[in-house]
Amino acid sequence: MITIQPFRGLRPRKDIVDKVAAKPYDVLNSQEAKEEAQHNPYSFLRISKPEIAFMKDSFVEDNNTNSSAALKAAITAQETTVDQYADEVYLKGKTVFETFIKEGILVQDAAPCLYIYAQTMDGRTQTGLVAGSSIDDYFNNNIKKHELTLVAKENDRIKHMKTKMAQPGMVFLTYRAVEEIDAIIEHYTTHHTAENDFVDSQKVRHQLWKIDNENIIHKLVELFHQKVSASYIADGHHRSAASAKVGKQLREENPHHTGNETYNFFLSCLFPSNQLQIQDYNRLIKDTNGLSEEELLSKIATHFDIEKIGNTVYKPQQLHEFSMYLNGNWYKLNAHKNTYNENDPIDVLDVSILSKFVLDEILNIKDQRTDKRIDFVGGIRGLGELQKRVDSGEMKIAFAFYPVSLEQLIAIADSGNIMPPKSTWFEPKLKSGLVINVLSN
Repeated sequence: MITIQPFRGLRPRKDIVDKVAAKPYDVLNSQEAKEEAQHNPYSFLRISKPEIAFMKDSFVEDNNTNSSAALKAAITAQETTVDQYADEVYLKGKTVFETFIKEGILVQDAAPCLYIYAQTMDGRTQTGLVAGSSIDDYFNNNIKKHELTLVAKENDRIKHMKTKMAQPGMVFLTYRAVEEIDAIIEHYTTHHTAENDFVDSQKVRHQLWKIDNENIIHKLVELFHQKVSASYIADGHHRSAASAKVGKQLREENPHHTGNETYNFFLSCLFPSNQLQIQDYNRLIKDTNGLSEEELLSKIATHFDIEKIGNTVYKPQQLHEFSMYLNGNWYKLNAHKNTYNENDPIDVLDVSILSKFVLDEILNIKDQRTDKRIDFVGGIRGLGELQKRVDSGEMKIAFAFYPVSLEQLIAIADSGNIMPPKSTWFEPKLKSGLVINVLSN
């Protein structure tokens, strides 16, 4: 059973919440973050990706800018070449964070609360509960993982959190739906006005409700403890790992530790599994490993039935069906039965089939985490993005998948196995800066 806890959320002022709330740090590179925040002094990217302060034109003031001298001073820095992992970058993030608080851009709720976060995209709504999730559940594997983490990325998040003494980005968790929990959340959102309600530049609607009723909070905490046997990390493996390790460090550093401190929990949004949808996560390859087009197709045909579609974009329609774009043509590939084992949760995955019988065996891509010949494109960009990058000459081949199911993800996590890299893509992304968990008083 899992443990959740209310917390005193640090949140943007209502009138500027749409300006503060930003994309997660890990979906933008530094240049993209700079461009996103350039005309917006309130953007949370200035805290989550503080290296942008050291880039030229990181803040361009215009007629719509109405920020204080203190804020302007905090968000700018001397333009200099600086590594994004340098100490001065983390300190700049701390300075901006503290200035946001002093200037009243971020305001902390007076009492511990739970929060409901709904996102609506393309007519589909997913609604989750924002709460503190126990780091003990993380260490005891009641919060289950399906991806490996990289030490360098963990350390980066650890430095961000310890420098600011805050968890600025939510971890995206899911759990098997519980009717009683669904009913409470639906009733609350129906009978209460959202604290925040805005549509972002990607036309995604974001709504946030604050639950400050102690009876409702207690009921939800009890239901999660009694009815939810495990939660699963959908997105945010590095954030959760870093949060758990920071909490453990702070425990060891606190001689008066009681177990009730906010660092014993990490910022999370828990969505019932029946509301989520995983998108495809596709592959682009730079070359054919020295093979001619005919040789490549011949080798692929030993493991797949191949049908040439032509120049019309083709999207896979079912599991074990792939699409490939090569030299101006789309192909439908159907994996032969002997390429997978239905009883093995990893072997049956389409990413495993493609990795084993095409990327490794034919194209000699052994480690997708490190090989520079492969790139990954989330399904939100559409298959047109794959075609565009191949047609430009940047890439040679594109492969598209039918999405992994949520049940497949849960089965793999339950089995203790790890998915191949870049197997799942969740959309919409949770906004950073919408709710923050402060680790110190």
